[in-house]
Amino acid sequence: MIKGRDIIIVGIQPWDIEIGSNCKNIATEFAKDNRVLYVNPPLDRITRYKQKHKESIQKRIKISKEQQSDIEKIDKNLWNLYPKTLIESINWVPNHQLYNILNKRNTKLFAENIKSAISRLGFKNVLLFNDSSMFLGLHLKDYLQPELYTYYVRDNLVKVPYWKKHGEQLEPKVIANADVVVNNSEYYVDYTSKYNQNSIMVGQGCDVTMFDDSEGNIPVPEEFKTINGPVIGYVGSLTTLRLDIELIAFIAKQRQDWNIVLVGPEDENFKQSSLHQLQNVHFFGNKPADQLASYIKGFDVAINPQVVNEITIGNYPRKIDEYLAMGKPVVATKTKAMQMFKDFAYLGETKDDYVTLIEKALTEHSATKAKQHIEFANKHTWTNSVKDIYLAMESTLKRM
Repeated sequence: MIKGRDIIIVGIQPWDIEIGSNCKNIATEFAKDNRVLYVNPPLDRITRYKQKHKESIQKRIKISKEQQSDIEKIDKNLWNLYPKTLIESINWVPNHQLYNILNKRNTKLFAENIKSAISRLGFKNVLLFNDSSMFLGLHLKDYLQPELYTYYVRDNLVKVPYWKKHGEQLEPKVIANADVVVNNSEYYVDYTSKYNQNSIMVGQGCDVTMFDDSEGNIPVPEEFKTINGPVIGYVGSLTTLRLDIELIAFIAKQRQDWNIVLVGPEDENFKQSSLHQLQNVHFFGNKPADQLASYIKGFDVAINPQVVNEITIGNYPRKIDEYLAMGKPVVATKTKAMQMFKDFAYLGETKDDYVTLIEKALTEHSATKAKQHIEFANKHTWTNSVKDIYLAMESTLKRM
């Protein structure tokens, strides 16, 4: 266990992000036994201009003008830093050499903000934990001189267009420069091990307490009352970067006695898709995180109809834990990351597989299976995941 230490966390998501965040969960766990400073990504010039009317950006502008404090206390041992310095928007720069020069300048400005906070909070001998911030993370070790630099990989960001342009040449350098690399799937361990042999699988956490229906108190939303027949449901962002629209349409057309319920915000492709013309496909819209358990409870079978591509192939699907924590039968796309769920989920590779496996899930599910699903999901807590992160950090510190 890492205890009584001062930990700096940098990443790609600010504390005030409107969706769930692995890094925020990890920070909360770290803060149970350590002092933690969670650093928001710095504001860049283009975002400041284009989103200046947003409340969150207005707050950052006030902080940059020193009209508000840049440090906010979140909890007893947890602080949030809003960097005051504006950095340049450089992702459009085509030349890697020029980009690297500008990126180093951005990182220096960012690091100065962090060093100021470290001094004011009285942090000593810091441990630096970087959640996938590959651009600003390249030179942070040099500028901050932490006792340990941990890089966390939980997504295949280098295949996402924004990150790919410069990330494919930068992230391997960040990985190589880290003292230890922790990963939430074996797929990412294979990737990071090419550049750093001290690459370790630490799994994934899930706040399963939000999906605890042991008392039967979670209500099924009113929307389900107008639906007759089996409900095949999905909860999460509806984006074609990750989900297969054709697969969903195929299921709906093959079994018109089934109802496909999709809960989450839609991207433009989903909004314009033919799914909206199918009578047995229901879009329930985006829902607050604290209501998702209610919607999952309304499902007869929970699905994860993801498309297999460079972005999704290694992803740890946290929603599978959420489905299982509700005791639901699950049908999902077969990937390397899904292999750990093979005894608790039906894994398909084709459109026909999905139809066959959903039918199987509907007929085979039982109270006994539901109990097994819940017990399995309950092992995937953030406490357990952070214990593995601590072990990776501790063993590395002992060797340094």
